[in-house]
Amino acid sequence: MAMSVFLNFLFPPPPSLFVTAMSVITVVSLAKAGFNEVKGEHLNYSKFWNVNNAIAKKQMKKLSSRNGMLLLYTPAFLAGAASFLVFPNESFRSIILQGAVTVHFFKRLFEVLFVHKYSGSMALDSAIPITLSYFISSATIIYAQHLTLEFPEPPIDLLYPGIVLFLVGIIGNFYHHYLLSKLRGKGEKEYKIPKGGLFGYVICPHYLFEIIEFYGFSFISQTLYGFSFALGTTFYLLGRSYATRRWYLSKFEDFPKNVKAIIPFFF
Repeated sequence: MAMSVFLNFLFPPPPSLFVTAMSVITVVSLAKAGFNEVKGEHLNYSKFWNVNNAIAKKQMKKLSSRNGMLLLYTPAFLAGAASFLVFPNESFRSIILQGAVTVHFFKRLFEVLFVHKYSGSMALDSAIPITLSYFISSATIIYAQHLTLEFPEPPIDLLYPGIVLFLVGIIGNFYHHYLLSKLRGKGEKEYKIPKGGLFGYVICPHYLFEIIEFYGFSFISQTLYGFSFALGTTFYLLGRSYATRRWYLSKFEDFPKNVKAIIPFFF
């Protein structure tokens, strides 16, 4: 019964072993990464870039944070942009999805170049899997959508709610990244307790809006892979936000205890 209701929201599964396998691999791997964050086994970027032990730090190959983030997002952006050439005769839904993916990673590159202020480095052995994850996921969600071209539309259409979620997510994410950038003056590198926007309720509102954005992708696509990608992203960012809140509690005695990790008043 529950499965039949769920299928009202999805295109039929495509005849692709690759997409089916990736639907499972994506959610499992991202959930595992989120659980590792809770355990203290972090991907080495942002405030967790140097959490390895002393021996590992000496052996670690590093990129500047700016170059590392350019590496993370550029292949995924190119995958989104190139999809308009690779799949030129798509449905309206597919074009919207391709545009949303491309705009999302263009925005991230814009922030890397013109918004973010940097204080550390990024470990190459963390940058490479993240880059591959973004690239493969972006290409797969677009390819999975392409495979629905001959299928009938799902009984319940989530395209326009998905567009709204995407816009709310991308605007909210950008706004809170902008607030974070304003915490540091010229030449400053130390971390401060964020303020403004939803920072008075959660320490990672930018993650919350990113989750909203990714559910926008899934509503636009209405494919199994789209929902798998959104669910996996949710698991990872829940774990990363939990670790981030724990980090702030350990660094700032005056960090307000009522500020949650990612979901206001709850988590």
